[in-house]
Amino acid sequence: MQIALITGAGRQGNLGFETAKQLGEKWYTVILAARRAAELETLVAELKDSDINASYVVLNVNDEESAQQAALVVAAKYGRIDILVNNAALMKAGASIEEESIELMKETLDTNVVGAWNVTQKFLPLLKKSDHPRIVNVSSGAGSYDDPDYGLRYGKYGAMGYGISKLALNGLTVKMARDLAPYGILVNSVCPDVTDTYGSGFGRKVTDSAKSVTWAAELPDKGPTGGFFRDGKALP
Repeated sequence: MQIALITGAGRQGNLGFETAKQLGEKWYTVILAARRAAELETLVAELKDSDINASYVVLNVNDEESAQQAALVVAAKYGRIDILVNNAALMKAGASIEEESIELMKETLDTNVVGAWNVTQKFLPLLKKSDHPRIVNVSSGAGSYDDPDYGLRYGKYGAMGYGISKLALNGLTVKMARDLAPYGILVNSVCPDVTDTYGSGFGRKVTDSAKSVTWAAELPDKGPTGGFFRDGKALP
């Protein structure tokens, strides 16, 4: 039984919930993590109705005490996790360097970068107990330096503070991969691409975007680590 914990999985139709659903359909035990218990209860019930082994844990990625408590809850129930998907994110801070709100930039960095670091740190003891541990950091093409469509160097979205936060997340992925290699933990960033999360008609289907995440979660033991991928293909 492989156990996967997915942050930012507290809303129907979003990437985190769809990732949990896809892994659950492959007989993984999935743990949905988000801030609001009532919404999580509803989503877990939906997964269970589809014969998916699911549970939830309340977790605020920005709060160290919350992350530590969530890790203790999961440890008591399962004893380990095999996959950690750092999906929780804020898609804010979209203004220019000149006009961006510094407070909003701080909030974005705190969630998209420090939040992923916080959760990884607190759940690392449980990952170390896995025979096939994986960490997937959900990033964005806006966090690439050279992506021709979205990257900081060429892309039209390159000045966005959101992109800077994802660039930092990609850097964190590289450092995590190096630091955690002795424990056999594979760590990769994934770009799900622009996703039509709530049926707006803009972006790819969330079912397609989630496949990039599940691909990285299921890498073989000798698979890549410290990389950045979309649809299983390396990004610059």
